[in-house]
Amino acid sequence: MPHPHGGYRDEKGKRVPGVTTITGRFKDSSGLLYWAFEQGKAAERGEISKLYEKRDEAADAGTVAHAMVEAHISDDGRTWREILRQNKQLPPKGKILTLAKQGYENYLKWVSDSRIRIIHQEEELVSERYKFGGCPDAIGIDSQGNKCLIDWKTSNSVYPEHLIQIAAYRVLWEENHPDELITGGFHLLRFSKEHADFTHHYWGELEDAWAQFELFRKAYDLDRKLKKRL
Repeated sequence: MPHPHGGYRDEKGKRVPGVTTITGRFKDSSGLLYWAFEQGKAAERGEISKLYEKRDEAADAGTVAHAMVEAHISDDGRTWREILRQNKQLPPKGKILTLAKQGYENYLKWVSDSRIRIIHQEEELVSERYKFGGCPDAIGIDSQGNKCLIDWKTSNSVYPEHLIQIAAYRVLWEENHPDELITGGFHLLRFSKEHADFTHHYWGELEDAWAQFELFRKAYDLDRKLKKRL
């Protein structure tokens, strides 16, 4: 999902870190290390000549399905192919596209079954109290009239950092929309990368995840101070 080109800024114009920047600073790096290891093996085989060479190749099935969802809920008229190109990823063909379409169809079935209606999407927000920014994927309203927070991920699993991010988005939303509190819980909609398998996860509350983000936010500033002393 998009992020502001100039970064997030508070009401005084001072830059503040984004949710994913903060959580990324303290995330488990094992997945990244494995990716770098696989890229190294690919370089040894002569398949690539530099670490990020594969960034602009055709997107995986999960990423394509995610782009289809983004185009579906977006009101700016972009197609999923345009979204991929804007993210420097080429639209795929053949099996990958077939898998992506199936994942997207499964998502549409969930939308129909859940009867959740999206009322806000991709709003860039800043917390003046905690000094961070973020862009929740969507705010929806369920069949009981409760507002819920919805987040999409392209990932082969669900990780604690996903819950921490979603909890931070709730605080961002409620600080900026105090009359529209999240009372209907949190929905994470995940597409697996290779096959675009669709799964839905729901949590009624994420207080522990927010407590973790608060610690990360404080640690992020302390980390920057320590680096200045080196």
